[in-house]
Amino acid sequence: MNTKPLLLIPVLLLAGCSKKEEAEAEAPAPVQVTVAQQATIRRTVVGEGTLWPRDQASVMPKIAAPVQRFLVQRGDRVKAGQLLAVLESRDLTAAAAEARAQLAQAEANLRSTQAAAVPEAVVKAQTDADAAKQTEEAALRLLDNRKKLVEQGALARKLVDDAQVAWAQAHATYLAAQEHLRALQAVGKEEQIKTAAAQMDAARSRLQATEAQLSYAQIHSPIAGVISDRPLYAGEMASPGTPLLTVMDVSKVIARVNVPENQAGTIRVGQPAVLTQPDSGDQLEGKVTIVSPATDAATTTVQVWIEIDNSAARLKPGASVHATIVTEGVKAATVVPVAAVLPGEEGGTAVLVISEDHVAHRRPVQLGIREGDNVQVLNGVRPGEEVVTVGGVGLDDKAKVRVVTPGAPEEADDDENADEAKPAADQPKKDEAKPKSK
Repeated sequence: MNTKPLLLIPVLLLAGCSKKEEAEAEAPAPVQVTVAQQATIRRTVVGEGTLWPRDQASVMPKIAAPVQRFLVQRGDRVKAGQLLAVLESRDLTAAAAEARAQLAQAEANLRSTQAAAVPEAVVKAQTDADAAKQTEEAALRLLDNRKKLVEQGALARKLVDDAQVAWAQAHATYLAAQEHLRALQAVGKEEQIKTAAAQMDAARSRLQATEAQLSYAQIHSPIAGVISDRPLYAGEMASPGTPLLTVMDVSKVIARVNVPENQAGTIRVGQPAVLTQPDSGDQLEGKVTIVSPATDAATTTVQVWIEIDNSAARLKPGASVHATIVTEGVKAATVVPVAAVLPGEEGGTAVLVISEDHVAHRRPVQLGIREGDNVQVLNGVRPGEEVVTVGGVGLDDKAKVRVVTPGAPEEADDDENADEAKPAADQPKKDEAKPKSK
């Protein structure tokens, strides 16, 4: 029996395996690529926040009184100044009527003082002064006559002394009457009118106070909006300091968003923002209106207010939102996926660019703005070049690659490797076809 063909079988099998391993070692590495795009990329700051109404008023009564009736229900739209509720006010109505009567009385007293009382007092004082003057003149004439009679020896000295005393009293009375008249003419008349006018002003102030108290029984809306809360019912007691109704202006809403302190420095008033509701995924555009000048010590975040139009009433105050604030935008930037960026030398970054001959070239790059899954490349890559996104880790520079489509099955080995593998597989069949030696 000829055993030489049988001895050649292991040798051929070993040779086929070594060639297959060499072919596999030299086979191009499969990679996935994408084309570097020229597009607009934006620098954004993201944060979570809560929606608040643009304006809100908790309407509180200024007096304690039972609610007589409500004119609105929860959910009603109201205008600024619209009557919302009426409180019980019969006691205040009576107090206002009393104050009104007191004011009328004070006004009448002022008119009387100006027209009658003061002139009458002045006339009386003038009459008293004239009478005192006449009495003083009569006493002076009597004194002169008695002095002459005493000089002639026809009258006792005592009578002269009595006449002297009478004249002094009459003179003093005259001086007092003159002073009283002067006081009435200079001061008394003006002071009496001022007193009457002050009484009238006090009565008017009391009327204004009672009318103000009466007006507090009518509750008006300070702003235009929607009634969001009405905790009481008609007949219940309304108390100062306790909200009777709550009015919200939801034509625009404010998203109060907390952003990290290290990112807040790039946010400015007027910058655009996009809000996303987690439950519905709806996106609405707004703009930054307030950037807090202080950092919250508890959370080390800065609160940013974003105003959004809500004329369609799609947004509800109290809902949570995700905010994306656009702080910078670059047009015609070279953009690649973040997955294409690989670690470079000395802590830098690099990308693998595929040439037309399917060779991967490692290029160091400098990155710019990152937005979502894309990043701006400042140098090293040109728009239109293909960069490796999958399979680039561990791939050497200038390595041969094979571009595959995501989701497609991998292609079979090269035809050459397949042909080399066939002899080893077919060899037993060839040996079996040989005739056996005798």
